[in-house]
Amino acid sequence: MGQNSNHRKLYRCKALMGLLLLLAMKLATAQDLHFSQFMHNPLLTNPANTGFNPDFDYRIGGSFRNQWWGLPVPYKTMSVWGDVQLMRDKFYSGWLGVGGMLLRDVAGAGNLTSTKGYASIAWHQELGLNSLISGGFNIGYAAKRIDIANFKWENQWNGRFFDSNVPSGEQFRFSQIGYLDVQAGLNYALFPSDRVYLNAGVSIMHLNRPRESFFDPALTDNRVPVRYNGFINASFKIDDRWIINPNIYYSTQAGASELVGGMMAQYNLSEYGEQQLIGGAYFRPGDAAIGMVGLQWKDVRLTFSYDATTSQLRQFNNGNGAIEFSLIKFGTFSGRTPRQSRCPAF
Repeated sequence: MGQNSNHRKLYRCKALMGLLLLLAMKLATAQDLHFSQFMHNPLLTNPANTGFNPDFDYRIGGSFRNQWWGLPVPYKTMSVWGDVQLMRDKFYSGWLGVGGMLLRDVAGAGNLTSTKGYASIAWHQELGLNSLISGGFNIGYAAKRIDIANFKWENQWNGRFFDSNVPSGEQFRFSQIGYLDVQAGLNYALFPSDRVYLNAGVSIMHLNRPRESFFDPALTDNRVPVRYNGFINASFKIDDRWIINPNIYYSTQAGASELVGGMMAQYNLSEYGEQQLIGGAYFRPGDAAIGMVGLQWKDVRLTFSYDATTSQLRQFNNGNGAIEFSLIKFGTFSGRTPRQSRCPAF
């Protein structure tokens, strides 16, 4: 009985390892970095969002995501970003937005580490009094590193354990690579009244399709697939206490796709909106249900979200999909007259 029990445990262990390896390979080859709080990572969602903050002169933000922390190979993703508006005093109906972001991701048993830095620029042009169109792009450098020695391969399994002294047969040439990366995007915003705001945008990532491979270029010409993003969001002021923000985000790359939809609500805790309570609920079909809570204190917003796994992976991670934090600081320059905005506000 004891021997049969050990065999069953070994079988389940190997099956789980196989599943995790397939998931890691799929994510590594078909999915870029992503956050459930896409609305709090605007420059990653679309470079046309650079400087797209009519109520403030600048923003500084950061996010941290820990995905599948209950599994042996969790994914940790971090971002830091900022943008600022320029030339608002020189042009009556438009302004320039400049910014930048840093991204870092550590994934899988091989510690696949991705570090990316981008500079971003966008122009925002008002179309009459009730609409705005924006176009932007960014360019950056991506560096990736992998710990090849940490991998275990099928031919190294001797029936009892993985023997690292047995050659894997894999033809790795590099443990570190780097490349230039280019993105571009467009946004359109409509302000029909001071209680309603509508916005939609599209962007294309990896326009230059950079080469990305740890193998000999003579053997493989692996290119980063183009990624297409689209989003629609809105803001409705219900009364002096409530503002609701329904939004939806879609992304597709190399046959893999992600759809996230839901709504965030802001509840005014003070007379002029200096303190706000934030809550939200989102759904990623076939993957996760997402709950979000947060607090805004004057010009600082802190939000926390939790992804509850709804796919078959919940058998292995107990439903613990991801936890994510986001912190954003808004600001205006001293002595500057704010641009009149029709965005819903308390």
